[in-house]
Amino acid sequence: MAEDLSILTRQARAPDRTLTYGTGTDQVADIRYGRRGGQLPLVVLIHGGFWKPQYDRTHTQAMSSALADAGWTVLTLEYRRIPGDPDATLQDITTALQALPGRVDQHNGRVLLMGHSAGGHLVLWAAAKMATPALSFLSTLQGVVALAPVADLRLAYGLGLGNEAVKNFLGGDPQGRPDADPMRLPAPTVAVTIVQGDDDQVVPPAVAQSYLGAFPGTRLVGLANAGHFALIDPLTPAWRVVVQTLQKLSD
Repeated sequence: MAEDLSILTRQARAPDRTLTYGTGTDQVADIRYGRRGGQLPLVVLIHGGFWKPQYDRTHTQAMSSALADAGWTVLTLEYRRIPGDPDATLQDITTALQALPGRVDQHNGRVLLMGHSAGGHLVLWAAAKMATPALSFLSTLQGVVALAPVADLRLAYGLGLGNEAVKNFLGGDPQGRPDADPMRLPAPTVAVTIVQGDDDQVVPPAVAQSYLGAFPGTRLVGLANAGHFALIDPLTPAWRVVVQTLQKLSD
């Protein structure tokens, strides 16, 4: 099926605040306050784009706004995306999760991580890191929602997804960077749900299935007749399922 890419350029309301967590132009995060934020966990949203510099958080502004309209306070992270330098990205995610949730008000003190595509890889990576007490950097984490995640870097590399996106992100074969691959890290100790469109040709369902094979405690929500971008588009039927999934982890 043809992917509807209109969500990537759709405008939405401006953030209520923007925070910084470093001196770089990409070390920022937008806050949109939810109408029921005080009763719900903070949603930390990490955008996708195959870790490429040309894709930033602006393509999730409609998604962030819709989540805030649905009730949650949403913190949308930006992070460095430097080809061949995955440590810049991973360090930014770590630093942001350490530094920012405590600076955001209007939530109940707990955190849910949500990421799409490459952002799904990053939330699964963060959850795996936090499964090791010595490496944990977000004790308030309640759960993870990974939308069509690049969950298995070796498989994605072998499939050549995103015009060799994994190779460009890592600067080589993922065999040499097991520390960056959620499949080679400990199982998360919080609830993890993967939402995957059955018609996704950007990150095909086989990638999510590989992750589930390694971590069978993961919940999979499969969506018929849904592609890659339907999961982040508030105008699609798939979006209702995404919101329901987030609500289930918020209870």
